[in-house]
Amino acid sequence: MFVDWELAILESIRLATDSDVFRHLMVAVSTIGNAGAVWIALAVVLMVFQKTRLAGLTVSVSLLLSLIFCNLTLKPAVERLRPCDISDQVDQIIACPSDFSFPSGHTSAAFAAAVAVMFFFPKYGSLALVLAAVMAFSRLFLFVHFPSDVLFGLVLGSTCALTAFGAVRFFCTVLLTKFKNDRRL
Repeated sequence: MFVDWELAILESIRLATDSDVFRHLMVAVSTIGNAGAVWIALAVVLMVFQKTRLAGLTVSVSLLLSLIFCNLTLKPAVERLRPCDISDQVDQIIACPSDFSFPSGHTSAAFAAAVAVMFFFPKYGSLALVLAAVMAFSRLFLFVHFPSDVLFGLVLGSTCALTAFGAVRFFCTVLLTKFKNDRRL
């Protein structure tokens, strides 16, 4: 569908930015996003402290929604091959992942967590959004996702964060109201 012009964009990105230092940076940023590791760690840390527990719960729910809709639903339904599966125009820096390409799970998880943090801590959320954007770019540079995979991952992750934020607020309000009412009885 979009493959030709998207491959051209990927090749242009690689040509314009390629260097040994940049390769190492992109591999490192992409690696910390494997299986959502950095974002799961963030959620756990936020859950530990009472002051940030609601944010941690929201990040956790957001990541869970991203996993369900991105990795467990859309990827198997769409079955889009990755750029590294269909083109040998650039050298492969990392092994081509074995799952499908659309949408980008790294990008979806990154924006799910970063946007969720943004609701509670805008200053730190801005930093998380920068990391999410660099992580999304790394997937393009590493030739493992098409631009539309990354764009849709960004939209999906952000939507998961918004949904999680609303759901957590709603359920916490309902539970707190019920708890207060039960204590009065």
